[in-house]
Amino acid sequence: MNVKKTTIQGPKGKLGVLLPGLGAVATTFITGVEAVRRGIAKPIGSLTQMGTIRLGKRTDNRSPMIRDFVQLAELKDLEFAGWDIFEDDCYDAACKAGVLDRALLDSVKGFLEHIRPMPAVFDSRYVKKLSGTHKKDGKNWWELAEQLMDDIARFKQEKHLDRMVMIWCGSTEVYVEKQPIHETIDAFEAGLKENDPAITPSMVYAYAAVKSRVPYANGAPNLSADIPALIGLARELCVPICGKDFKTGQTLMKTIIAPGLKARLIGLSGWFSTNILGNRDGEVLDDPESFKTKEVSKLSVLETILQPNLYPDLYGDFYHKVRINYYPPRGDNKEGWDNLDIFGWLGYPMQIKVDFLCRDSILAAPIVLDLALFLDFAARANLSGIQEWLSFYFKSPMCAPELYPEHDLFIQLMKLKNNLRHLMGEELITHLGQEYYE
Repeated sequence: MNVKKTTIQGPKGKLGVLLPGLGAVATTFITGVEAVRRGIAKPIGSLTQMGTIRLGKRTDNRSPMIRDFVQLAELKDLEFAGWDIFEDDCYDAACKAGVLDRALLDSVKGFLEHIRPMPAVFDSRYVKKLSGTHKKDGKNWWELAEQLMDDIARFKQEKHLDRMVMIWCGSTEVYVEKQPIHETIDAFEAGLKENDPAITPSMVYAYAAVKSRVPYANGAPNLSADIPALIGLARELCVPICGKDFKTGQTLMKTIIAPGLKARLIGLSGWFSTNILGNRDGEVLDDPESFKTKEVSKLSVLETILQPNLYPDLYGDFYHKVRINYYPPRGDNKEGWDNLDIFGWLGYPMQIKVDFLCRDSILAAPIVLDLALFLDFAARANLSGIQEWLSFYFKSPMCAPELYPEHDLFIQLMKLKNNLRHLMGEELITHLGQEYYE
């Protein structure tokens, strides 16, 4: 079978990575990339750097590294910039975040100190637990969006960049539902000028990115680029977008375990999840309105994977509860504890207990890297709008309105790799070919 390869521009020149929020996740990502570039660490957890992709039949023994198969930007060509409500440079911010050892930070201190945040678009109405003085001034959202676009243009000029991407690494905003102002770009732009409260800072960043033709990924559960106005604008301007909410700790475990239960047709009576964490994210989520945004993101996973409407005897009445507790002594070292009440043959009950002592930013950093490289690849392949093939990285994956999101981690990975095969002119892996008989 002949498969036509998509025309894809090569990754020439430098790629700028713009990061709203230079906190724990962003500084861990930047420090890690520099450490890898200097050969003092490995990019563990990064599919683009350490993953392989099978091509053709199993007997062909073709499994190149993804970074060798796909035309991705090289780490040496990455430049970084970001915005934050605190003035700390990347080194000081990373020290305060407390994720990485001081010895590692000191080994790249000179590099980190030169990355200073630009004043942020911020409003405490949307993140009530944080306050900072390093903020932009403007009479409305429209002026603030223009200032962000000026920042983007200046960064590109100063660093002699060929291309850029933007990855939201900021805090979780209060819960906002879609409203008429989000439906069309005309209504949305009017709302920017009228300072409409239904528009949030993350939407302003998403708008500035798309208008600047910069691919955008939302790493938080905020309503951001996933509104019809910005989705339509992204398609019109041929800008890839994706999101939302990095899939790191507890939800990562759910998207691994739940597909296994469903595959074996093991029933579920209830799933109780609680978390303790003490970083800035934990402090923000201590506010009930911000927690609701995160809760909606976390709760949607099991319903979609288990499909209770198709399996009512197994999953038609399970109880799902999620709790997040701010506990400062734990810092970025989050603990996610899960209790699963399950049942098997003849309805006999069983239990599963999971205690995941993870490092939130350590799990998020390689996601930021992969999204930056894959979004840039998508832009050079002239892909536009929602990039559902990047659902692998998110708790609440964006998808077309008529579809439901895919949450099964293993299906997500298959779709991601098949999309790469398709773009590069290779046959898709369906396991329905003649390989078993040849």
